[in-house]
Amino acid sequence: MKLTFPIPHLMEIQAMLQPWELAVTGPDQLRLAQRAEELGYDMIAIPEHLAVPPDDQHTGHFWLHSTTAQAALAGATSRILLNSSVTILPLQHPILHAKALATADWLSGGRMVVTFGLGSIRKEYDYFGVKWEERGAIADEYLEAIIALWTQERPTFEGKYVQFRDIGFNPKPVQKPHLPIWIGGDSKPALRRVARFGAGWIVSFRTAPEEIPDRIDYIKSQTSWRERPLEVSHGLGTSRLTRDHAPSGDDSMSGSLSAQQIVDALGRFKELGVTTSSVPIPPVANVEAYLDHAQWVMEEIKPKL
Repeated sequence: MKLTFPIPHLMEIQAMLQPWELAVTGPDQLRLAQRAEELGYDMIAIPEHLAVPPDDQHTGHFWLHSTTAQAALAGATSRILLNSSVTILPLQHPILHAKALATADWLSGGRMVVTFGLGSIRKEYDYFGVKWEERGAIADEYLEAIIALWTQERPTFEGKYVQFRDIGFNPKPVQKPHLPIWIGGDSKPALRRVARFGAGWIVSFRTAPEEIPDRIDYIKSQTSWRERPLEVSHGLGTSRLTRDHAPSGDDSMSGSLSAQQIVDALGRFKELGVTTSSVPIPPVANVEAYLDHAQWVMEEIKPKL
């Protein structure tokens, strides 16, 4: 099983945040990414919200722009993959977004992955003047447009929400036919999006682990599915959240777990079809203690997966 390295202070969701994370700075995060790469972690994933309503107490207001953060972390590292979790697709123009991701993939030597999703905050759509009710249709069209930009020599696309014809668009992504597209979400439209476009699926916190095999079967039953490897990502700490990022009351992954407890939990995930996971940030005191924990995970847990 592949392991994603959770970087502290990427968000301030109260149900997930350790108090010491608030002191973690951007330069600290770059150093943490370098150490994650040295230790052999497979991936770093960056969550995103762009504008959070001030009265949303569960979600918190501290979020990075995922593509910008991915590019910065790529500049500090040389091998580790950089993903998003998730990039809110309907809120960003596909030409600009395709250019940003292609640029980051080019400069990183082909280490970008993008997970597209719709987000969960209706008010966030209002800030951008994007219709919440049309978010799924917008996402599907934007995905088609982005792939056209990444793969066509002179990209052309005619849709309801975006149109362009015979434009110059370089550089293309280093990865061919384009950088991997993952999809986040657990609705049937999201799963159909995985079947059509996805090299990976990030399981929503609304999906219980035992429901994952049925969701995978649904993805592979779609007429748009073509047999290929499919990454399925589900972190051990996901159960701590409910819809709208409220705490679920499940604290089973919040404390200091033994190596065997973590191995058993990840082994169960693997049996359910999960290929990529993460070990939650533990209740430690500071960055150095967290790095000790990260090394312990790679020495005591990774070899047993």
